[in-house]
Amino acid sequence: MSIPVRPGDDEPRSPAGAARPSLWLTVLSLTAFVVLIALGVWQVERRTWKLALIDRVEQRVHAPAQPIPAPASWAAVSAASDEYRHVSVSGRFLHDRETLVQAVTEEGPGYWVLTPLQRVDGTQVLINRGFVPSERRDPSTRKDGNPAGQVEVTGLLRITEPKGGFLRDNVPQHNRWYSRDVAAIAAARDLQKVAPFFIDADAGSQVGNGPIGGLTVIRFPNNHLIYALTWFALAFMLAGRLFVTFRGGLFRRTRFVHEAAGGFDASARRTGSDAGTIVEPT
Repeated sequence: MSIPVRPGDDEPRSPAGAARPSLWLTVLSLTAFVVLIALGVWQVERRTWKLALIDRVEQRVHAPAQPIPAPASWAAVSAASDEYRHVSVSGRFLHDRETLVQAVTEEGPGYWVLTPLQRVDGTQVLINRGFVPSERRDPSTRKDGNPAGQVEVTGLLRITEPKGGFLRDNVPQHNRWYSRDVAAIAAARDLQKVAPFFIDADAGSQVGNGPIGGLTVIRFPNNHLIYALTWFALAFMLAGRLFVTFRGGLFRRTRFVHEAAGGFDASARRTGSDAGTIVEPT
């Protein structure tokens, strides 16, 4: 609607529809925009890190097998520097101290068979020999798969899994295991010099009716690009809303139109000596 202005007015009044956004709402919106952009950038950085991790693990898995770290360096073994390394170790299995850990694999539900390997230097290394179905839980059903004497095992170095599995805690006193917790298994089986990691035996480790090796699942979810695009999209949607709001309020321009008092709609406006400048929004 056109707004009449008297000649004595110093400034024209703002158009009725040009509501100015409040200061706190403006600050909050700009803060949200900055946070959304920061989250998007963070996801881009996470994606770069994840791709580097995947490449590093692929190189480790397919590298020639190397001897496991020496006992003097066991304290320095970590997921970042050692997990999924292709390693080899030799010794004698202590089959009477094996531990069954519940598992679900591509072969179905069953158990991982973790057996200590006694080395000539007196130390032990837990070997995840592989998977057995529930009907072969009893060691007597797979005696031909338990080699005696000196053996050499190749596989992937894995970091211990303490505190149990998802929503399930290990119960050593009842021999119920849901994760491969090296320290807890060592204590339950009275192993004195056990390595702080275990080894997933590869597919060539199976003997007779023994556990099925080579079932290690290596999967790193990489949805960071989707997350980044989502954050950026939200940020630009907010920016568009801010633009519309400010354009209709703080930055809305006005123009001045001079009309003669005798115009076609003069009856709807002031006439005579009161006729003056009409302000209309653009």
